[in-house]
Amino acid sequence: MDLVPALEEPLKQPLKSVLGPATAKVMAEHLGLRTTGDLLHHYPRRYEERGQLTHLADLPMDEHVTVVAQVADARLHTFASAKAPRGKGQRLEVTITDGSGRLQLVFFGNGVHKPHKELLPGTRAMFAGKVSVFNRRLQLAHPAYELLRGDSEEAVETWAGTLIPIYPATAKLESWKIGKAVQTVLPSTGEALDPLPDSLREGRGLLPLPEALLKIHRPHTKADVADARARLKWDEAFVLQVALARRRHADSQLPAVPRAPRPDGVLAAFDDRLPFTLTEGQRKVSKEIFDDLATDHPMHRLLQGEVGSGKTLVALRAMLAVVDAGGQAALLAPTEVLAQQHHRSITEMMGELAEGGMLGGTEHATKVVLLTGSMGAAARRHALLDLVTGEAGLVIGTHALIEDKVQFHDLGLVVVDEQHRFGVEQRDALRGKGKQPPHLLVMTATPIPRTVAMTVFGDLETSVLDQLPAGRSPIASHVVPAADKPHFLARAWERVREEVENGHQAYVVCPRIGDEEDDPKRAGKKKSAEDEADKRPPLAVLDVADQLAKGPLEGLRVEVLHGRMHPDDKDAVMRRFAAGDTDVLVATTVIEVGVNVPNATAMVIMDADRFGVSQLHQLRGRVGRGSAPGLCLLVSEMPEASAARQRLNAVAATLDGFELSRIDLEQRREGDVLGQAQSGARSSLRVLEVIEDEEVIAEARREATAVVAADPELAGLPGLRTALDALLDEEREQYLEKG
Repeated sequence: MDLVPALEEPLKQPLKSVLGPATAKVMAEHLGLRTTGDLLHHYPRRYEERGQLTHLADLPMDEHVTVVAQVADARLHTFASAKAPRGKGQRLEVTITDGSGRLQLVFFGNGVHKPHKELLPGTRAMFAGKVSVFNRRLQLAHPAYELLRGDSEEAVETWAGTLIPIYPATAKLESWKIGKAVQTVLPSTGEALDPLPDSLREGRGLLPLPEALLKIHRPHTKADVADARARLKWDEAFVLQVALARRRHADSQLPAVPRAPRPDGVLAAFDDRLPFTLTEGQRKVSKEIFDDLATDHPMHRLLQGEVGSGKTLVALRAMLAVVDAGGQAALLAPTEVLAQQHHRSITEMMGELAEGGMLGGTEHATKVVLLTGSMGAAARRHALLDLVTGEAGLVIGTHALIEDKVQFHDLGLVVVDEQHRFGVEQRDALRGKGKQPPHLLVMTATPIPRTVAMTVFGDLETSVLDQLPAGRSPIASHVVPAADKPHFLARAWERVREEVENGHQAYVVCPRIGDEEDDPKRAGKKKSAEDEADKRPPLAVLDVADQLAKGPLEGLRVEVLHGRMHPDDKDAVMRRFAAGDTDVLVATTVIEVGVNVPNATAMVIMDADRFGVSQLHQLRGRVGRGSAPGLCLLVSEMPEASAARQRLNAVAATLDGFELSRIDLEQRREGDVLGQAQSGARSSLRVLEVIEDEEVIAEARREATAVVAADPELAGLPGLRTALDALLDEEREQYLEKG
C-alpha cells in the first residue's frame, strides 16, 4: 500500500544512494519491494532482545535463519585438497552458543581471514545463513554476520532501543541490511496518508499511521510493537473489507431476473421422486437460496458443506427452481472426471425428468446436457445448439462453458463446484453469458473457517451444511507408521482384502503418477527439510499398482486412474469401478472431489505426509458413502516426533472438517491459504492473521459495510481511496501474472 507520492518514490533513485542500485535491485527482484512505501510496509517478522538470545535448539533445517549468539570458540584448521594439495587449505570452525544450544559455523579458503580476526571468543553478533547438516550436526556455512558492539555508535543507532527487528530476508539480502535500508526511509513516515476514517481510529484508540510505522520498525518496548501491530492489522483488515463491501454493494445494484419456483413444476415433481426426506440443514439452506433467487438483484452465495452432506442435491433443487421460472442453469466443475460424474448422478437422480423432448420424458421434464473440452465435434455442436435454443434447462461442464462460442438462451443461475480451484475472473466471464447477470451459487467441500470465508469469499453470503444425511456411516481413520512398524502395513493390505471379500471395494491413493521423465525443473526445486531427511521420491500409482497386483493384493482386480489418462479411458475406469467390476482403484488425487461410489469402504493413502490436512480430509470423504462403515489408513514413513506425523494424527483424531481447516491454517503460512483464493490481494496480508484475528476481521467487515453504504465512492476519504487503489492494483497485477 504505497500511500502517497512521497512514498511512491522508487528505491532506485540516486537520492536514495544509501541503498545503492544493487541493493534496490535485489529488493525489487527477491522481495517485491520497489518503492519507499513498499519498504515501510515490509514489517519485521520478530524481534530479538539484546539480553535474550535466539534458541539455537529450535533451528529449522534448510531454511535461512538469523540468530543472535556469542562466540564460544574458534579454531583454524589446515588440510590438503585438490585445490590446495600441499596442506595449505584453510577451514575456520567457529562454535556459537546462546545458552539453549550450540551451532557450528564454517568458513573456507580466503573467506577465513576476516572472521578469524573478528569472531573471537566472547564476541556477540548476528549471524545469517542457511541451516545445513554436516556429520550429523547442524551448521551454517559461510554465514553473513554483523558484530553487535555495545559501544559502537552506529550499532546503537541502527538497532535503536533494546529490540532488534528481524526482517523477512533472502539469501541475497540479510535482515540487518534490510533494517539499515528501512532506517534511511523512516523519515518519510510523516507523509503517510491514513486510510482509516478519523472517527473509526479515534473510537478504537488506534495509533495514527506514521506513529505505527515508526513503532513497528523502531520499537523501544514490546508494548510499542503490540500497539503498532494492532493498528496495522486494522489497516489490512479494513481496506480489504472495504474492497469486498464495494464489490457486494456494486453487485446489489445490478439488475437480475427474479426466479421463484412454481408449486407445480419440475422441482415439485423431483421432490416427489426423492426416496428420502431432506435434512433440517438442507431445508434451511434451500430456503436461504430460494429467498435470494426471488429477489431482483443477483444472488452471490457460498455453500459450504462437508463431503457427503448433500450439497449437490441442494444445488440441483436450486437449478430446477430456475428452470421452473423459465431460465437455464449451468453447473461448472473443475475437472472432466467430476463434470461427467455430476452429469451421471444428476440424470440418475432426475430419471425421466431429465428426458425433456425425448420419448419417455414427462410433461415437466427438461434436457440435461454435458459440455467438456474433449467432446467430439458432433456431440459438442448438438450441446451448443440445445443451449442457445433453450431446449436444455441444465448444462454441466468444465471451463469449456466459459468459451466465447458458448451462448445461452436465458442463463439464470451459475453453480460453481469447488470454488478454490476457480478464479473470480472466470466466475465473471460465465456471469457475462446472461442477458442480465445470473444468480451465483458457489459450492465447496473444503471447510473454511468463518474468518477465511469473510476474507477470501467476503463478496459472498455464506450458507453451511453441517449435518450428514441419515444413513451415512462414520469413517475410522488410523495412521500406519510403515517405517517403525512394517507389520502394520502388511495388516493394512489384509484389511483391504477383507473389505473386498465382504463384497466392498477400496481406493489406494499415491502422490505421483510414475511415468514422469526426470523433469529438470522439478529436480531444481528447493526441497523441504523433511524431503531432505527422506531422499526417496513420493510413491507412484503405476509402481504401487504393479507391486500390489503381484504381491499383497494378488488375485484381486486392480486398476489405475490418474490425470494424464485420456478422458475416455478415465471415464471407462470410473464406470467399471462404480459398477463393481474393479476391486481396488489405485489413483492420484484425481478422485479427491466428487467421485461417488457408495460400495467403496476402504482407502489407503500412501505417503500421506505428502498431502495437506484439508486434502486428506477430502480424500477420506470418498469412503463410507453407503451404509457400511468406512476405513481410512494414512501410511507414512515419517518419524513419530515429526510435524508431518502430528498433522496425520490430527486428521485421524477428528472427522470435523472445520476443526481440521483451523489446524491446517495454523500450520501453513497465511499467504498459501489465501493465495489459493482468487487473487493476490488476499495474500497481501502482512500482520493480519486470519485465524487469531477473527474479531478484528468481523468488526472491520461491519465498519466497512457501514462506510460503503454511507459513501459508496469514498469521496470523503481520500486516504482510504488511495490505499484501496494500491490494493486493487496489486490484485490486477496478480491477474495479469496468472495470465
